[in-house]
Amino acid sequence: MAVRACAAGFCCADVYQDLDVFYPTGNGVDWGVHLSRMGVPVSVVSVVGDDRYGEKMREALAAEGLDISHLRVEPGNTCVMLMALKNGCDRVHLEAIDGVMENFVLTAEDEEFVLGHDLIHTDLFGNCLGSLPAWHGAGKTVVMDFSVFSQDPQYQCEELFPFVDYAFMSFEEDTPDLRAWLKKVQSLGPRVTIATLGEKGSIAFDGERFHECGIVEACEVVNTVGAGDSYIAGFTHGLITGCDLDDCMREGAELSSRVIGCFEPY
Repeated sequence: MAVRACAAGFCCADVYQDLDVFYPTGNGVDWGVHLSRMGVPVSVVSVVGDDRYGEKMREALAAEGLDISHLRVEPGNTCVMLMALKNGCDRVHLEAIDGVMENFVLTAEDEEFVLGHDLIHTDLFGNCLGSLPAWHGAGKTVVMDFSVFSQDPQYQCEELFPFVDYAFMSFEEDTPDLRAWLKKVQSLGPRVTIATLGEKGSIAFDGERFHECGIVEACEVVNTVGAGDSYIAGFTHGLITGCDLDDCMREGAELSSRVIGCFEPY
């Protein structure tokens, strides 16, 4: 039976006003789109507004093959991230407008639907953190993107790590302190902790040893948006297809390389 994946939590429209284009996105949405393109059944559980961006996001995600039956529509504005490109390829966040995402909560029916999946992705900003113990207790594989905030006391991540199987986080350098942090996080519950390091590759700890993976050079860097999300998607696809940890990391690096070499807004 095919593994069913669910992206639960944050979604938004990345809007490049100067280019008059947008991306339907969010950590889990990007992840889900890439997995769907690789043949994995993916559902999105989140919310959009009843505005133009909400309508276009639902259209775009349905066209990508995602199950949007639980991407609900509520009165108000879709969450928007106003964006710009610096130096032709580096993304710049200008302003975040929360819209209907601010008060999003999972309903009991949403929770039941999420638990019908084998693998669940979430993040710090999708208002789903209270569901982690139930997902973990039900034996689901939980993939979580902590971005650059894994050590930020505001988010109390150490209370979340015990309910996560694969903990992804972003750093700039491979340092002794980072390795100590990966070890500590893994000791709190995750099977594997993974740090992406931008152009310096990635490093993972599985409880026994560290694994390192370099980047895959892109032919051309067009847009760095989604590099981390695509890495997690490639890594997850490796998990689903039975790859070992090193090959999962390599698949993440390969997909990330392809993604930063294209710019396909809606």
